[in-house]
Amino acid sequence: MKWLYVGAGILLFFKMLSIINPAPDFPESSIVEVVVQDSGIPNAVTGIILRNRLYDTIFEVVVFTIAILGANFLLANERPSCAVYQFTDQPSIVLARLGATIAALVAIELAIRGHLSPGGGFAAGVAGGTAIGLVAITSSPQWMQDIYKRWHAAAWEKISVLIFIVLSVITLSGYELPHGELGTLFSGGVVPLLNILVAVKVALGSWAVILVFIRYRGLL
Repeated sequence: MKWLYVGAGILLFFKMLSIINPAPDFPESSIVEVVVQDSGIPNAVTGIILRNRLYDTIFEVVVFTIAILGANFLLANERPSCAVYQFTDQPSIVLARLGATIAALVAIELAIRGHLSPGGGFAAGVAGGTAIGLVAITSSPQWMQDIYKRWHAAAWEKISVLIFIVLSVITLSGYELPHGELGTLFSGGVVPLLNILVAVKVALGSWAVILVFIRYRGLL
């Protein structure tokens, strides 16, 4: 059986060397132009992620959700850390909170205008999670936990996932919102909404993971 595998590998190797793949016959217009026309937004990358590959993106969001649930599950039986490491000197606190403010503004910009320029929901969520992390290393863990519960962040995270899945299923079924005028803020149909939902999901999910690691590990 081993020699059979070796022979099959050798044949496959010579096949890759001898058989040339034919060049694809693309239309006169470029692929980027076709994606832009179909999605109604100038950011072709976002058009591919949230339209052409929307089926894959749904499961990427679900995988991120499962990862957050897994972190909570795996650390649930551990003893909470009695020592939390964070910045205490004033210059570090000022710089961290300044960076958090900038990261939060960038997150909002990427979420709202991600379909018009480089950016998008995942990048916005990462920027939002970075802002939350910078605040966490300069603030009381109890205060962060209280804010998380007061604003029902866990519930909003789950709601954003459900709405994202529902809108995605509707879009995959062939129903789309009007694309609007290309290049304007209210364009691209459902794509801007999906961007914002992904940003909310990733940012709030990052917040949940940060709180878990602070509680059980004492650090980020």
